[in-house]
Amino acid sequence: MLGDWYATLLPWRPRQVALLVSETTLLPVMLPLAPSSTLLDRFPSQLADVLRRHRVHEAVIALECSGTAEYRLAATKSRSVLGSMNEFSQLANAYRTGQPDLDLVDLSVKLSTTPCGPLYGRHISPDRELLALIQATTP
Repeated sequence: MLGDWYATLLPWRPRQVALLVSETTLLPVMLPLAPSSTLLDRFPSQLADVLRRHRVHEAVIALECSGTAEYRLAATKSRSVLGSMNEFSQLANAYRTGQPDLDLVDLSVKLSTTPCGPLYGRHISPDRELLALIQATTP
């Protein structure tokens, strides 16, 4: 339902962070990079936590997380997603100023309220786009 996911590294200190963004909704999900070899195995759990914070039904969460079990790595193709990822990266840096231990689920949810240019013709921000998508696809 959330489509392909794109990822980038935020080289924060003392811990590096991965930012993943849904192509469909631009929903951001942040998680610690280390250990990087398990990042994609840990992603479904972090995605589930973020979706729960958005009050998504558990059945939808289970379905979406099971869809991330298979993956392949490739270069990012979407320039609009890249632009949104850059904006999220800058905002995340600003939000964590003075709060270096800010919870990454909390930060993901806060970033999801950001207006995004690619969503202006629809629901403006990733949190609203997610809600509209879920309402349109679930009975």
